Amino acid sequence: MENSRNLIITGMSGAGKTQVMRTLEDLNYFCVDNLPPALIPKFIELCMQAGNKNKQIALVVDIRGGNFFDELIGVLDKIEANSVNYELLFLDASDATLIKRYKESRRRHPLIGKGGLSDAIARERAVLSAVRAKATMIIDTTNTVNSALREKIIELYGVEGTLPHMNIVVQSFGFKHGMPMDCDMIFDVRFLPNPFYVPELKPLSGNDRAVVEFIESKEVTKEFLKRLESLVMFLLPQYVKEGKSQLMLGIGCTGGRHRSVYIANVLGTWIQKAGYGVQVTHRDFLRK
Repeated sequence: MENSRNLIITGMSGAGKTQVMRTLEDLNYFCVDNLPPALIPKFIELCMQAGNKNKQIALVVDIRGGNFFDELIGVLDKIEANSVNYELLFLDASDATLIKRYKESRRRHPLIGKGGLSDAIARERAVLSAVRAKATMIIDTTNTVNSALREKIIELYGVEGTLPHMNIVVQSFGFKHGMPMDCDMIFDVRFLPNPFYVPELKPLSGNDRAVVEFIESKEVTKEFLKRLESLVMFLLPQYVKEGKSQLMLGIGCTGGRHRSVYIANVLGTWIQKAGYGVQVTHRDFLRK
């Protein structure tokens, strides 16, 4: 199937499987965590059926499955015998790193017992040794921060020409009605010429052509738009790279009816043309 991908993710507990799955979800993979190995062939079959939109799937299978995990090698052999293409990503890290991560997170290792954490990690390595040998890709995350791991996964498993998913909302508002609480960044455009003081423009909004022409005719507007576009287009890929999934930009003027509405509309158009999904909302433009 064109552009299809069957990715199976496994590896040491604490090596970064959760971070990898979050990144793949942002790349529009259909992800399933802790799937029993016996269900893998049927799940892949369902996703390969004609008309199914889930062309890229990622399945996390690890030691949390208990006795079910022992079936993984046999299942992989069965998949290969049926000529179904798959990739096996194995995540690893040094014992010292895994111990440090578990102590920081205070989570319980799936194999923890009387022997303590070191013993649990050693037993997990022994159980995973045969699976590790079948891996098509091994990533050691010992000295890797989350942002670097995310970048590596995008490089290896991203589809060329696509951007990881980030929801962007551009909201105009009026300062006199209060600042929105959920904005990540706010731009104050009250320095721009105000159509409110032009009698024929006062009842209109930043959605109306006459208001747009008035604001755009000013040199300060042209200079501000040039600088704003440069800043926002620089920032967006940096936020995506860092793993931000939701970004809300606030554009504020005095009443939220003229200048902020116009700037929010322009900003939304830029973001959309750059290939990002964006929603433009106007909180206060109908208020007096």
